[in-house]
Amino acid sequence: MFDPYRVREDFPILNRVINGYKVAYLDNAATSQKPIQVINAIKEFYEKHNANVHRAVHTLSQEATEIYEDAHKEVANFINADSMEEIIFVRNTTEAINLIAYSWGLKNLDAEDEILITLMDHHSNIVPWYILSKIKGFKLRFIELNRDGTLKHDDFENKISEKTKIVCIPHVSNVLGIINDVKYVVKVAHEREALVLLDGAQSVPHMPVDIKDIDADFLVFSGHKMLGPTGIGILYGKKDLLNSMEPFLGGGDMINEVRYNQSADRCDIEWNDLPWKFEAGTPHVAGAAGFIVALEYLKKVGLENIHKYEGELTEYALKKMEGINSLSIYGPKNCRLRSGIIAFNIEGLSSHELATFLNGYSIMVRSGHHCAQPLHQTMGIPSSTRASFYLYNTEEEIDRLADALKEIEMMMNG
Repeated sequence: MFDPYRVREDFPILNRVINGYKVAYLDNAATSQKPIQVINAIKEFYEKHNANVHRAVHTLSQEATEIYEDAHKEVANFINADSMEEIIFVRNTTEAINLIAYSWGLKNLDAEDEILITLMDHHSNIVPWYILSKIKGFKLRFIELNRDGTLKHDDFENKISEKTKIVCIPHVSNVLGIINDVKYVVKVAHEREALVLLDGAQSVPHMPVDIKDIDADFLVFSGHKMLGPTGIGILYGKKDLLNSMEPFLGGGDMINEVRYNQSADRCDIEWNDLPWKFEAGTPHVAGAAGFIVALEYLKKVGLENIHKYEGELTEYALKKMEGINSLSIYGPKNCRLRSGIIAFNIEGLSSHELATFLNGYSIMVRSGHHCAQPLHQTMGIPSSTRASFYLYNTEEEIDRLADALKEIEMMMNG
């Protein structure tokens, strides 16, 4: 059975005491903490296997290469991709989206085209397309939201057309925790011959994601949000799409051959095979070593168990927070529609003031617009405070949060 208290034993940082209180880390949507197994895996790589990959025949390089390639295979297995050829390692979700925008978008988008994104999207799934639209002249259209923040399906169906070339959508909102019906979105998009880019930054770490079942054309997510190290992210793409795309970055290891053509005074270049065609330069091999262990850890605990437990924590937290009269909670009330993310504000305080007060009790939440200003604009607020849960959080930590919020309310009421 899943036991969060046993899990917590693997996370050294959760034992840290700040401001006289043990850390209650409720900022997991921004980044997760790392178990000792992942920390040790990175340390062991640098102590025993450190070398560059694909560049030498000596033992250390061969060991590093095996670790790095095994990491691609582990990711493919984790999301049920066909093969490691469909798994590109990048720095983070943001870089993965930029890679798609430039490698696919520059070639396939023209002035008469449109792309659909949502008003709940992270800036990382808005800004790259905005920049590219200034170059190519295509139009960005936004799928509107219902009052509770859920996606307006009728608006989506009204706006998608033969002009739509790609639909970009978050699997889970990083502010409201809303779980979108992505299989429905993919079905409608494919019927219109549009591609789908699925932002899985807030879903892949928290629930089973079977990319074959969903059938999205691209999936992006980050290692640091799922117990892995920073600096390593994932782009999944269907093999035929990746083969049709030009590389995003040029340099070492992403080529098979660079041949100087003396008579024409030019270089003729042949790209490397997938996935290396998109992985120029020295990669984050130590990060890959840590990411393998993070994936193994999550599989051992079970993504179904994590998703179920986070749902229970969210329901518990919403009930504890309901009685605080000055507290506004955003998003749907139906817990089945949301993951372990709760955005809220207290009347009379900015989100930063509220987060600063909570930090005094070592309750660590996020404040601001969470890189989702259009969403906050639609909600009529400048910012929000966000608590986000993971497999090592407990009801006791939520009790601490609720008690602190009640204390703030009492102070505000004099």
